[in-house]
Amino acid sequence: MFPNNLKKMIDCFKKLPGIGEKTAERLAFSLLDFNKEQLTIFSESIADIRDNICYCNVCGNISDSEVCTICSNSTRDDSVVLVVEKAKDILLFEKIGVFKGKYHVLNGLISPIDNIGPNDINLNSLIQRVKENNIKEVIFALKPSIEGETTLQYIKKLLHSVSGDIKVSKLATGVPIGADMEYIDSLTLELAIDERKSLN
Repeated sequence: MFPNNLKKMIDCFKKLPGIGEKTAERLAFSLLDFNKEQLTIFSESIADIRDNICYCNVCGNISDSEVCTICSNSTRDDSVVLVVEKAKDILLFEKIGVFKGKYHVLNGLISPIDNIGPNDINLNSLIQRVKENNIKEVIFALKPSIEGETTLQYIKKLLHSVSGDIKVSKLATGVPIGADMEYIDSLTLELAIDERKSLN
């Protein structure tokens, strides 16, 4: 029905989350209206992501260098670390601008039913950071679910075993149970940080 190169583009769009056949076709056909310069910029930006995007060696955030701009920012508070599930969650907190500490990305949650254990997430580097740096508080901003709570409790025990006086807290209730962090409005997130609850 379609030329092979257009069908290939449609198939590529279908790999994106939330994109079905019709939306993929609409996106692919919209590219046909781009001029050559626009298409070049579009394709170069995809290649740039492929070749130059990596993960921060310190926190696991998406970066274009070994250490991300947040970790390398000396004006931010090194003593407070906000733990999130995905790198995309960092963007939510940066947009509202109320958190001035550093982050740590787990890249997943402990979920025995899905065969995801502590060794399958970015956990060892967090423990290492607590051991080697003067971190006074770790705040958990994980999805309020069984997996999120399991991960939180497991890490909490580890943190107290390596640093007995570290403060462990989580976002205040107001973040609805089972909700993905990316769908929570900025005011709710701001209040959740301000009213976080100690887990010590």
